[in-house]
Amino acid sequence: MQRATKKAIRRIAIAVPVLAILFYFIPWITAIWLVAGAVDVMRNKPKTALLFNRYFMGNGIPTFLLAPLNLLIDLLSYRNPGIYTLDDFPDEYRREIEDVLDTFRNRKEEIIARVDDAFSDGRRGMYVWRWYGNRQADDVPEFNRDFKFVKTIALSVFSGKESTTWHFGPLRLSIRVLLNLDPADSDEVYIECQGVKHMWRDNPLYIFDDTLFHQSVNRLDARRYNVFMDVVRPSPFPGLVSVMLAGVSAIADQIKSVFYKNWKILGQGKGA
Repeated sequence: MQRATKKAIRRIAIAVPVLAILFYFIPWITAIWLVAGAVDVMRNKPKTALLFNRYFMGNGIPTFLLAPLNLLIDLLSYRNPGIYTLDDFPDEYRREIEDVLDTFRNRKEEIIARVDDAFSDGRRGMYVWRWYGNRQADDVPEFNRDFKFVKTIALSVFSGKESTTWHFGPLRLSIRVLLNLDPADSDEVYIECQGVKHMWRDNPLYIFDDTLFHQSVNRLDARRYNVFMDVVRPSPFPGLVSVMLAGVSAIADQIKSVFYKNWKILGQGKGA
């Protein structure tokens, strides 16, 4: 029997009795949670066995558990197209995003050299200047000011022939902004989401709802450098969304350790 099949059987063997116990003791809450999860996962395409397996019994379990909250956030926010462009953001948001992206573009060589110096070897690295509003590294002055909408500023680095598994982000309070700083002329370096492969060589900028099922791929024998930003999700109730994000900020380090356990985190302890 293949390893993947054994793992799936083991997960089902655990999930079935757990569900039975939950339905016995808290039937209505369990039913509501399952319905919320079903509504949430159906936002993804294509609908595959891997999608449902990962969402309900794999690395998507935190997203599943947060499904009722994410659906509430959807009600408090503007329409979520899944894949965004800069034009989908209000002017104030867009100006902050473009300021950060321009800093990376203008100081590209310097920033890449600094990251390479800190990340001499390893599979995946994340050099962090801001993490959910908390300052980390302070070696780029432009990132030391207060931002109203941009909450995370980092640079993710993949070593050659390194890819993530298919996975989900946990919470829809923010939108993920990625910029490939040095796109290779290849179709072997891309991010895939909603059934579409986004080739970095065609467009270095990619903005999306990272609670959707996605995978980032680098099959070249060369490093891949992506700007990694989280931006407050636009909403008619910006104050409420910001307060909710402030709660996330309070447990930011725990989030980092859980969801980025396979990454070498760089730049910590260098800021205020």
